[in-house]
This record gives sequence, structure tokens and C-alpha cells, in this order.
Amino acid sequence: MPARTKKTRRVAVLADSDTRWKWGALTASRIVSAQPHGPGDTAGPSAPGEPGLRLDGYLLRGRATPTARQLTEVGVRADSLREVTAVEFLRAMDADAGGEEPYDVLVLALVGGGTQAVLHGLKRVWQGRERRPVVVTGYVGVVYEKLADGLLLRHGADLVLANSRHDADRFRAVYEGVGADASAVTEVALPFLGGTPYAGPNDPYTVVFAAQPSVPAGRADRAYLLDRLIRHARLHPEREVLLKLRSRPGEHTTHIEELPYQKLAQKTELPPNLRLVYGHMGTVLDRADLLVTVSSTAALEALHRRIPTAVLTDLGVREALGNHHFTGSGCLASWERLDAGHRPVPDEEWLARQGVAAVGPVRGAPDGAPSAGPAAGGGEAYATAFDAARERVARLLAAPGGLPPLDPYYTAATAPGYLPGILARHHLGPDGAPLPGAPDAGREPGPVRQIVRRAARGAYRHGVQRVAPVIRRMGEL
Repeated sequence: MPARTKKTRRVAVLADSDTRWKWGALTASRIVSAQPHGPGDTAGPSAPGEPGLRLDGYLLRGRATPTARQLTEVGVRADSLREVTAVEFLRAMDADAGGEEPYDVLVLALVGGGTQAVLHGLKRVWQGRERRPVVVTGYVGVVYEKLADGLLLRHGADLVLANSRHDADRFRAVYEGVGADASAVTEVALPFLGGTPYAGPNDPYTVVFAAQPSVPAGRADRAYLLDRLIRHARLHPEREVLLKLRSRPGEHTTHIEELPYQKLAQKTELPPNLRLVYGHMGTVLDRADLLVTVSSTAALEALHRRIPTAVLTDLGVREALGNHHFTGSGCLASWERLDAGHRPVPDEEWLARQGVAAVGPVRGAPDGAPSAGPAAGGGEAYATAFDAARERVARLLAAPGGLPPLDPYYTAATAPGYLPGILARHHLGPDGAPLPGAPDAGREPGPVRQIVRRAARGAYRHGVQRVAPVIRRMGEL
């Protein structure tokens, strides 16, 4: 296949939640455009709708399909956006591949099982095609659980993006350890890092607690964290304390939230300087003097800006919480220490290995605290963090004879007892073909079908947030 010379690249992003849509769309903009960008650029080198990139979004229908409010809050635009099932998406890719201007790049921003199912479906759809898009996948943030499982479910894409040098080393070790091709692993960085470096303190001094939908999961632990946040606000009435929430009750994000902090907060009187806030994390960080979390990716966003960041140890440092990922970071702290005025100072070597390109000293840190420079992964490093991926995409698009068929590690030969179940959850058979009764992509759903879908999704969310916790409590009696 001859090298492509067209100026506008066509990119499709398939995502199954609001956070993965944000990651997928911003990743696409960073790895497709040849335009340079700097460390403060959060939108990427080429935004949807601008010359050089056409981005079409597909939202995989499921429990976490983002609402219109969530999409607005994410703040990432697309030239087109529609909701699909896996089978509908595969049919759309089949039709597009036969057109005169097929997609150049496809970003799969899905959970591991969804990624594997779509890879097998695409392998079948594109069989015998002279050309196909470059397929890219990866992770939204910190990878602290199911490393081998998630990686092998993503194997088969042309690029498997690692958000740091630390992750790239781990990813290659997993693939090589099972005898799988590790050449797809490509080191990048989180695409949404950026924003104005911290120049605090603000007036008033502002503490932000970044809540997570599923960490911790238990009612007692979540009530404890809320109580400590309330206590901190009362100990420091001169400060503004913000509880940054991910979603409103009834909405889902990447993870299920059974016990929203909003509902827990309704049962207590909040001090006047403590508020619950929504909105884009970047906007909230603009006013933050201290970011506190259990293990949210927001910690990396804050560290990138040099905002003092604390990863809580109150509930232990445990794999189940994800805060074990921050061992060696210098950020681990308890509410007791934060109440007493402690401000963590990050370890620069740890930041560099995590792909966090902080620049300048931590404001409010002790005199002589180290600052990041180019050798420690500074702004210059982040400005070039996506070059390798961009060059690899360009090289694959220009490959003579086109790209080889997709080749996932899991097949009927390597995982005959595992793969069929993963495919069936997305209405695909063992060969990647749609199963009988799979949704029809030949027409748009009618009003009745749309109402049924919304009702089913609402029932599922009600079951997760209301019914399931009650059943569990009854079982503990």
C-alpha cells in the first residue's frame, strides 16, 4: 500500500465510559497530529474540528455509557458521536473499510474484555482487506490491579500504550513472559496532564479531596473518609474544603459507585467551608493548594502541576486500595499529619518513572526541596512524550503492502475455556462473527427501543446502588 499523503487524518474512538472517552479522544489527538505541543497543552496537538484531524466518537452501550452531562463535563469534543453495541460498531468499521477514505487510526478505550472482543471482531471484519486502520489501546491511568489479565486482553492491537517508563517495563515483561510479541508496547504519558503550574497559595487556601467511585468500597470506610474531611474543615475554618465528586447519583463512570458520598453527606451537617463540587478536574485543580485522595489518577494531574499532593494511608497501604502504587513517591500521608500542617514533597525520580513531567519547586515545600528538570522528566520530556507513538503510527500507515491481520494472544488454541465467554458477552461467536439475535445495525433504534434501553439501564443502576447493598447487609445479619 502506498504511503498516504492526505492532510486530514480520520480517527475513530470507541469508549465505554466518560473517563475512557476523555483518554481515548485526547490520546488520538496527541498521537495522530504532527503538530508540536507543549506541557501546558491539555487538548493535544490537534483538536477535533480543526484542520489535520477528524474524530468520530462511538460510545459502547452498557452500564457506564456516559450521560450528556458527563460528556459536557469531560469537555472533549468530537466531529460526530453516537452510541453503539459492539456488533453495530463492527458493522460500521466494515462499511468504513470499504470506503474511499477509511479511518487511519482506531483507538479502543475499553475495559480489557471489551477490547479483546472488538479485536477478534475486527480481525474477522478486515480479513482480506488491502488496508485497515492502525489499532491503538491502553489504560486511562494508574495500573494497580489485574495487570496480566488486562494486558493479555489488550494484546493484538498495533500499539498498546504505557503511560510511563515504569508501566512500559512491566507491560513488556508480561508479554515476553508468556511468549507473546511485546513490540506493540509504546511508552507515552497520560494525555490529559497539563494546565497552569501551581503558584499558590490561593485565597482562601483550598483543600480538594478527589473522591473515587469504588475506592474504598465499604460504607464504613467511605463514612470514615467523609468524617475526616469534615473534621479537617472544622479544624481549619479559614480554608475552603472541596469534595470533588465524579458523578451524580444514578450516573456511572469507569467503576461502579454503590455508596455515593452525596448520600452519606445528607446524613450529617456539613461545616460552611466544606462544599460538594462537580465539574472538570482541571478546573478544580486551578484553585487547589492541596490535593488529597486515596489513589485517584487526579494525584498525577496535581503532581504534574506541582500542587502539593497527599495519598492517604488511613485505611492502610493496600493493593485493594491502589495506594500501594504510590510507595516511594513521597506523597503517602495520613489525615492526622495533614491536619497538623504536613505537606508532602514528591520524589523526583519516582515522578520521572511515572511519566509525570513536573516543572519547578513545590510551592510551600521546605527550602531546598528538589525541583524537576529535564533529567528528571521535566516539561521538555512531556512535550516529546508522544513522539514515539506518533512516529510508530506514521510508519505503520506508510507500510508497503498494508498492515498484517490483527493477531491477539488469546485464541481458540491458547485460551479455549476463557475466550468464548468474553466474546459471547458482546454477542460474538468464537470466530468473532455476530451470534444469532445480535442487535441489528442496519437501522437506528426506534422510539420504543430507545425507551426500553433507558429503562433497562436505569433499572441496572438502581439495582447496583439501592438493591445490591441491601441484599449484602441482609446477608451479613
